[in-house]
Amino acid sequence: MSEVIYLNIENLPPSALWKNFMGICSVPHPSKKEEKIREFVVNFGKKLGLETIVDEVGNVIIRKPGTKGKENLKGVILQGHLDMVPQKNTDTIHDFEKDPINLRIDGEWVKAKGTTLGADNGIGVAAAMTILESNDLEHGPIECLFTIDEETGMTGAVGLKPNLLKGDILLNLDSEDEGELYIGCAGGINTAAKFKYTEVKVDANSIAYKIIVKGLKGGHSGLDINLGRGNSNKIMTRLLWLAKKKMKLQLSSFEGGNLRNAIPRETFVTVVLPAGEEQKLNEFIKEFTKQVKSQYHSADPDLTIIAEKTNLPATMIDEKTENNLLNAVYGCPNGVIAMSVDMPNLVETSSNLAIVKSENGIIEVMCLLRSSVDLAKNDLANQIECVFVNAGAIVEHSGEYPGWKPNVYSEILALSKLIYQKLYKKEPEVKAIHAGLECGLLGMIYPNWDMLSFGPTIRNPHSPDEKVNIPSVEKFWNFLISILKSVPVKK
Repeated sequence: MSEVIYLNIENLPPSALWKNFMGICSVPHPSKKEEKIREFVVNFGKKLGLETIVDEVGNVIIRKPGTKGKENLKGVILQGHLDMVPQKNTDTIHDFEKDPINLRIDGEWVKAKGTTLGADNGIGVAAAMTILESNDLEHGPIECLFTIDEETGMTGAVGLKPNLLKGDILLNLDSEDEGELYIGCAGGINTAAKFKYTEVKVDANSIAYKIIVKGLKGGHSGLDINLGRGNSNKIMTRLLWLAKKKMKLQLSSFEGGNLRNAIPRETFVTVVLPAGEEQKLNEFIKEFTKQVKSQYHSADPDLTIIAEKTNLPATMIDEKTENNLLNAVYGCPNGVIAMSVDMPNLVETSSNLAIVKSENGIIEVMCLLRSSVDLAKNDLANQIECVFVNAGAIVEHSGEYPGWKPNVYSEILALSKLIYQKLYKKEPEVKAIHAGLECGLLGMIYPNWDMLSFGPTIRNPHSPDEKVNIPSVEKFWNFLISILKSVPVKK
């Protein structure tokens, strides 16, 4: 069982927001398991005496009237997602379906102990909750839209019905760089390949090794894909592909990554080889580790490769399927594919080879592809399909979601730029983001919405190194409440 959350976090400014964030962290809420957090938020709204709705797919909507003198302002939807990415270090004991997140303060940052923090998007949800319970803030009509399952499929946004929400302006509170205003994002698609393999009996005179690639930073496959970090699945496949050129090695199991939108940090395989090849394997791994650590010495200085003897497995993957798998995964495009021509420093198209898993005669490979250009996204999906189909796999594409086309003439953007300049004496940066925000889907359902996304500074989301910057949360909060009281009158 996890430890008690550090109580001094609620004393950080703004204390009401941090208190609500602590409440969120006390309730388990991994993706696909939002029942408890949904109940928590519903009870929160009902205790305030506010209209609280749960829609057909499980999204929560809470409405609050405008304050006195602000009733005629345009309606604002504050939007965030209830789920969090459940990632933990191998040596951390934590059950994301039962245990609270353990918070701690480290200088100017709030972190979790050995797990993802859930500031993505718990801080945004906490901010909206704080607006709902406030008695002294000025604002027009507010609707808070808390969606489910953003991290693994955006099914909450997909299932949202038209005409359910009444507002005119959507403020998405799910961005991760304070001082930046986002007006566009990439779309995405999942590409999954499936191999069927025959379980071949292992020769009793063989030996077995467990090989582990670990110590990588991983991170968000949209926000961090351009940082040059290692992908544990690609590194492991490269190791195996090269090792098979030098020795008689056969694969028994492969397990790497567990979330489509997180760069995989750890991969585990079990291999079988003749006893006479043992020294050759150890020498090869020593030299391979030296080369790969040199390659990733800046981006992933803690990269580690371990090879240790293990019990002999009963079966191994048939050699034909093994070769097809290694060739396909090694050859599969991964990382940044193209940079944007129109927006400097913005990734246009990328691929994250997120999951490789063998079990019960099936090997599954999952990639998440992103692009701000739909044609490029679909072309990349076709390329990856060709790689795996030619290797004998069955390929399926699913979960496609659109990008969000920037509107540089947005009224709420112009207003927000002026407010930020007034508050902080500098211009905010206006950007598009390579990560997938729900705005693309929501804008299809509610094309009349004027949309903007912003948030505090969060680093290393989707990894156990996730952290949120404390001063940036206060700046984000002050910016948000300043926008709400300055929204124009509804015409």
